Amino acid sequence: MTPAASVQDVTKEYHLDGETVRALRGINIDVPQGDFVSIMGPSGSGKSTLLNLLGCLDRPSAGRIMLGAEDVTQADDDRLSEIRASRIGFVFQSYNLIPQLTVLENIEVPLYYQGRMMADERRRCLELAEMVGLSDRLRHRPAQLSGGQQQRVAIARSLANNPYFILADEPTGNLDSVTTGEILDLLIGLNRNGKTIIMVTHEPDIAGLSKRIVRLRDGMIQSDTLTNGEVDT
Repeated sequence: MTPAASVQDVTKEYHLDGETVRALRGINIDVPQGDFVSIMGPSGSGKSTLLNLLGCLDRPSAGRIMLGAEDVTQADDDRLSEIRASRIGFVFQSYNLIPQLTVLENIEVPLYYQGRMMADERRRCLELAEMVGLSDRLRHRPAQLSGGQQQRVAIARSLANNPYFILADEPTGNLDSVTTGEILDLLIGLNRNGKTIIMVTHEPDIAGLSKRIVRLRDGMIQSDTLTNGEVDT
């Protein structure tokens, strides 16, 4: 089966004030469909850079990134925008909801970008709101919601386009312990239903709930381990 995502000998360099910073140094990672991977590492290890590359928000300096069977390193900017809108779901620590829009409208945003707001899509968004427990908050705006509710909206929004995978960047970083557990239960449930999830976290206990932990250090893979203790690669 073709992996949901494949990072092949990827290097990423930034040129700052006449100096070259190597954020990633020839890394290789395959993410099988249905996997739940946590990316860990200290500040500056390359976690955010890797997530940006997988999300088609940036391009590698060398190497290839495959999403399914498509080499996205060869795609132009218009194609990358299409890929972000149609094949990737994003969940951010700061939720990134549009404050002027209601819960339902925020969930629908990815579909508006694709010009797909038909009756079937509206029904799907209503079902997603119900799935995350917000069917009674459809007309509320983000300022009227708790942090946990806002993150539920963000998760529903990430699923609106039925993406290949979800990229979650510290999705519980702004939440208390009880709400963190609720959001993680939601992500675990999505994964059990077949959704591929790639999550950046600095919390070992949160990473331990995923299927696999990839640890980065100095732009290289330090370890790639299954959470049952078996070494994957």
